[in-house]
Amino acid sequence: MQVRRIDLNKRQDVEQFVQFPFDLYRDCPQWVPPLKSDERLMLNPNKYHFYRHSVADFFVVESGKGAGGEMLGRIAAIDNRMYNMHNHSRVAQFYFFDAIDDAQVAGSLFDAVLDWAACRGLNKLIGPRGLLEADGLGLLVDGFEHTPAPGMPYNYAYYDALVTGAGLEKERDYVSAYLSAGYTPPERIFALAEKVKERSGFWIRTFRSKRELRVMVSGIKRIYNEAFSALSGSYPIDDGEAAIIADRFLAIADPRLIKLVMKGDKVVGFLFAFPDITRGLQKARGQLWPTGWYHLLRAFKQTNGISVNGMGLLPQYQGLGAPAILYAEMFKTIQDMHFHFEHVDLAQIDEHNAKSLAEIHGMGGKLYKRHRIYERAV
Repeated sequence: MQVRRIDLNKRQDVEQFVQFPFDLYRDCPQWVPPLKSDERLMLNPNKYHFYRHSVADFFVVESGKGAGGEMLGRIAAIDNRMYNMHNHSRVAQFYFFDAIDDAQVAGSLFDAVLDWAACRGLNKLIGPRGLLEADGLGLLVDGFEHTPAPGMPYNYAYYDALVTGAGLEKERDYVSAYLSAGYTPPERIFALAEKVKERSGFWIRTFRSKRELRVMVSGIKRIYNEAFSALSGSYPIDDGEAAIIADRFLAIADPRLIKLVMKGDKVVGFLFAFPDITRGLQKARGQLWPTGWYHLLRAFKQTNGISVNGMGLLPQYQGLGAPAILYAEMFKTIQDMHFHFEHVDLAQIDEHNAKSLAEIHGMGGKLYKRHRIYERAV
């Protein structure tokens, strides 16, 4: 068995790294494949914006020695310098961790990342965290029977034992909740929303096209940075990262499900909800061509789920009831669309965010998934 850092200039190495989870999860009905073109782009230092300010290397474990060994696991080692600069830290991050159920394989991968981090003067390892702020966080530790929402991580149940066996411990969890079929929002949510509008002067901006949405990217970036950059483990995104995130979200967006909270002509908050197109992604098998695009388009029309995957509000406007307005507007839109849904997924809320969890509980949301961030000293 050998650990090898892949050469990002070699197409064969990149393809091997991207292909591994497709082989590992071939018989897993819950796993949702990413688009291979997106994965390849993230491994391209000449094209992906992340590499303009930060560095990453990618490691694999293979059976035997020399070329031609069977791939047994993979991992990414990340030095996000924007994260470290903003948080006054020297943190390494890991991502793209996938492995067979073998403690030696996992241990070898984490040893490679720890050595990589130590050589760069980094003193702590955390993860899984991706190259972008919008990448899904953590390792799934509860809710394995459920298909993930688009962009959310999924992994086998044995992963937790592999990670803790390599000496990492829990740093924090992110929980997801669902509202099931037949859910009717409490009338008090709509009543509260109307009162908040009258009292605060908030109003909701809605959209009919993706072109209208793209015009608002800079305003949404400002809200995101002001609302989240003060939180532990976050950092302000720049224009390049905002553009990548916007492209990613717009690719799966239904403009009617995107809501902005306005105060006068100023954006002060947002809610992002998306059609659940996981069935289309599964049928596309990581490829848009020749037929993947057809499966995705069909999934947009036939989906029976919605994923709420982002809500933010400027700090000075928090505590004034704006979330009630956002949720009320989202449910009104669902009703106006005559959309028959089996569930609404409320993705990845920090377990320490008591206020958001109370709001979800008040709407009747049930916690059903848990993703974990791990840490270890280098």
